[in-house]
Amino acid sequence: MAVTASLVGAATLCCLAAVCLEIPQQMNEEMRAYGANLVVAPIEEAGQAKAGIAPGMVAHTTDMVTAKGPAKHASYRYDTVRINSASYLMAGIHPDQVRQLNRHWNVEGAWPSPGKVMVGRDLADTMGLKVGGSVQAKYLEADGNGESRVGGQWQKDKVLGQASYRVAGIVETGGSEDDIVYATLADLEALTQSKRGTDVIEYSSSAMGDQLTAIATSINEMRSMHVKAQTVTKISTADTRIITMLQTLFWLISLVVLALTLVGVGTTMASIVSQRRSEIGLRKALGASSGSIAVEFYVESAAYGLIGGLLGTALGYAFAYLLCRSVFGRTLAFNWWLALGSVLLSLVIAVAGSLQPVSRASRIDPALVLNGE
Repeated sequence: MAVTASLVGAATLCCLAAVCLEIPQQMNEEMRAYGANLVVAPIEEAGQAKAGIAPGMVAHTTDMVTAKGPAKHASYRYDTVRINSASYLMAGIHPDQVRQLNRHWNVEGAWPSPGKVMVGRDLADTMGLKVGGSVQAKYLEADGNGESRVGGQWQKDKVLGQASYRVAGIVETGGSEDDIVYATLADLEALTQSKRGTDVIEYSSSAMGDQLTAIATSINEMRSMHVKAQTVTKISTADTRIITMLQTLFWLISLVVLALTLVGVGTTMASIVSQRRSEIGLRKALGASSGSIAVEFYVESAAYGLIGGLLGTALGYAFAYLLCRSVFGRTLAFNWWLALGSVLLSLVIAVAGSLQPVSRASRIDPALVLNGE
């Protein structure tokens, strides 16, 4: 019974600990599929023309983020263009970066490529666009209502660039992305005849909680970079909250399991002491000391805990491995430190559970036992 109690305790604790050590990393990777958790944008100075983040600064910012852990990133440039006499937002992107960062985007067709664009679902429905269709885009000297006033007279905006694009795909996210036209950065630069830099850099960093906030703070403290960083609260908070909740649940279950294991071992050792009461009395009458008898019981209970811990740790790892394969679809590496900790904890719990019974055994009066009392 002592071995069984130690086995169940070690198996439960080892399984829970292995899964909970794996969950933060797995949950972090899963949450990263839902977009960025850190956004960097340029600081716009009053009275100055709109300027983006230079390529060199994009690389420098990325180095600062990745120094704290692996991160994916994507850069965006936004300009207002004229399509069918209406103004719409066009984003210049590197399709591979955005596709890796936003795996939750539902794309019908293909991502942008040279001469081809991807249109948001709401915008496509408004203009009646389908995959394989075409759009004519113009970039004007002034955006807004399509006209500008010069010398008291209204005149049409000057067309700086125009191009015809094939609709390669339609993207649907349920967010603001559904109202944007996506093109390759090279196509947008050719249309606008400008290489002014990046408007937004989105990062999906493996850092969480305070560590992610520290990254944003370190970027903001460097005024010379002329950029500002902000965490995406919705994703980072949800990530931290879910992991904290699971880890709290693990500790609560662990405490219950430890208490039950302690009770199981203590009850078993109390039964053993009761059954050996006559033997203990006889040994003490023959000169055995209370200390030697206590050591014998402690060693016995430690042996029960060791055997149960070894078997339970192996069984717990097997359960954790199957759980990770079935739920997360990934293998679980064997953690030797966790296994050693599980076995040692089982041994300590077994010895701790025998403290009270062994204390009672060491106080047995041999005269009373030998008299049959």
